[in-house]
Amino acid sequence: MEKRRNGPLNILLAGPRGFCAGVDRAVMIVEQALRKYGPPVYVRHEIVHNRHVVESLEARGAVFVDHLSECPDDRPVIFSAHGVPKSVPAAAAAREMIYIDATCPLVSKVHREAERHHAEGCHIILIGHAGHPEVIGTMGQLPAGAMTLVETAADARKIQPPRPGGPLAYVTQTTLALDETAEILAILQERFPEIRAPRREDICYATTNRQEAVKAVAARSDMVLVIGAPNSSNSRRLVDVASRAGCRKTALIQRARDIDWPALADVGVLGITAGASAPESLVTEVVEACRGRFGAITVEEVITATEDVAFKLPRGLAA
Repeated sequence: MEKRRNGPLNILLAGPRGFCAGVDRAVMIVEQALRKYGPPVYVRHEIVHNRHVVESLEARGAVFVDHLSECPDDRPVIFSAHGVPKSVPAAAAAREMIYIDATCPLVSKVHREAERHHAEGCHIILIGHAGHPEVIGTMGQLPAGAMTLVETAADARKIQPPRPGGPLAYVTQTTLALDETAEILAILQERFPEIRAPRREDICYATTNRQEAVKAVAARSDMVLVIGAPNSSNSRRLVDVASRAGCRKTALIQRARDIDWPALADVGVLGITAGASAPESLVTEVVEACRGRFGAITVEEVITATEDVAFKLPRGLAA
């Protein structure tokens, strides 16, 4: 057992944390599809970025694949919460497959915004991270060349639209860091004062709420643990936000077994949060691991917002 210099370990649990409404809906879609059609049900890409969730669904008969070509014609296929290019459902329809779209409604909202701006003659600037499934899906809503990706403030300073002086609009990935995105937007708006904005903020409520909660926790913590997958954009952003909020030590872990216990030796106050695709059971697991390791702990919830958002399941899958 680690020797503690500051008495019991005080744990601050950020709230909100963990599953958001879009993730809840996506997981429920896979569960309901397994009940309706029986296993196997195929899922194109991880339904959400969390191995624990994926493995639990695999145990029930979900088969996760990278490409539609890996799916048989006679079994249902589900598209992940991150969204897919338009070519994917078109290919599934051409094969007369049963396909179910689990795209988060807030990601779909970004798709519709991009389509609207494109129809109005705008070139679209997408603020996001190259290679992320959500970015691939969003760029795939429009013809090639209709959208330009901006990842950083440096990109924003040097981007040259394909039609100088032509109308511009922007959309964003839903899981970005608020402060970093604000910096990029400020540069774009200074360079292109007429750039058109979404009707409503693209960064989703769950991303915003979790970042504000981790800021509150980080300000009081010696270390912050973020529970989430390394390929989870919103989880990685929580690590960044905690660091920028002044916490001297931060770490991204997938579950309790990943905790670097020696790093906690001089930690008196430990902040804990979870990305939007991490279930609460993993938070409980981490807290109980701390209790088992150090014995005396206190747990305080630091709640900065409450959430009551729920999204309906697709027609035909509702219980």
